[in-house]
Amino acid sequence: MAIQRMDNVGIVVEDLDAAVAFFVELGMQLEGRAQIEGLFADQCTGLDGVRCDVAMVRTPDGHSRLELAKYRSPAVISAGPRNRPHNILGTHRVMFAVDDIEDTVARLSPHGAQLVGEIARFEDSYLLCYVRGPEGIIVGLAEQLR
Repeated sequence: MAIQRMDNVGIVVEDLDAAVAFFVELGMQLEGRAQIEGLFADQCTGLDGVRCDVAMVRTPDGHSRLELAKYRSPAVISAGPRNRPHNILGTHRVMFAVDDIEDTVARLSPHGAQLVGEIARFEDSYLLCYVRGPEGIIVGLAEQLR
């Protein structure tokens, strides 16, 4: 038996509105918001008394989604500094293909995005960079060169 697809990537945030605004500016579309609580949430997460607000955003092609979650209870646990380098075990990043990498970085800047390094060229194939977005989330951007 094989998997059908990857449904979504979940990211826990403190400021749900800021995270949604960041990813909408990137070009994702807000599918909806919901409050999650109850026995099923406790059973699924292995936590007691789960209450969280979630927002689902999807890529314009409809194939990829992020679930952004703000926990009201139990209290969020800090994983340490939010400006951790990319090579820490367990650190993840989400990569998006974009049309214009420089324009994308400029548009995300007012939403707190900062380049982790710089925009780099990979052979004659791609321009690539990582930006640190809300909550310290590392977002990769890739512009395919023609």
